[in-house]
Amino acid sequence: MVIATIAGVAAALSLGTWQLDRADQKMTMQRAIDERGQEAPLATAALPPADQPPPSALEHRRAAVVGEWDTAHAVYLDNRVMDGHTGFYVLTPLKLAGRHDAILVQRGWAPRNVARREALPPVSTPTGEVRIEGRLAASVSKAYALSRDAETGPIRQNVDLAALQAETGLRLLPLVLLQTEPDQMAPAGGAAPATSAAPAAEAADGLHRHWPPPAVDVHKHYGYAFQWFALAALILGLYVWFQVLAPYRAGRAARATKVSDEQRDA
Repeated sequence: MVIATIAGVAAALSLGTWQLDRADQKMTMQRAIDERGQEAPLATAALPPADQPPPSALEHRRAAVVGEWDTAHAVYLDNRVMDGHTGFYVLTPLKLAGRHDAILVQRGWAPRNVARREALPPVSTPTGEVRIEGRLAASVSKAYALSRDAETGPIRQNVDLAALQAETGLRLLPLVLLQTEPDQMAPAGGAAPATSAAPAAEAADGLHRHWPPPAVDVHKHYGYAFQWFALAALILGLYVWFQVLAPYRAGRAARATKVSDEQRDA
């Protein structure tokens, strides 16, 4: 019983400490995300080439890139929720200006046609060079899928960058850009405009971009740590009660009964 108690308390304390360490790691991650969000946006030329893995420090960085939409290879990810409604994430490759590669842009969310589930939502896409602002991510968010049958055609459940690159023949960067601002027409020569405000006509693309911030869930780990520490206290408390206090009280009661019996007999 002593060995089992020591093992249980040690295991619970170890798991609680591990949860606190995970919380510290995520707080460090959140600070890094906040710091990267304050840095100047990366330009088109600053992005890594398609055949090289991107540095981890690029994730969550802002970027402002110039290129042309490749609407022929647009993908609509099904069953994506935004503001409590189900619809599509619209993904379109952007052929980068002055380069021979492209980046997959998660342009925004569009509602689905409940009467015709196979119908694609209307999305206004400008032609010519546009300037896109957004936040870099390592990959597209994935949804649960029963099979890979839904990963072909314009409407899909998930998309894999390597598979999409092989399918389209595009040299896709190993990054995804979550678009945060409406498209802006790029000036001649591909230079970025001095202001980030887009004309009203370019803002009417029918897409919503209320992207949730990266989930860090620090408080969740604090809650788990409290549960493990409480379990350790419970195990120790039960041991003290049943192995120390309960026998002591039983012995004390037995001695009191014995003295009472002796006094009665006398």
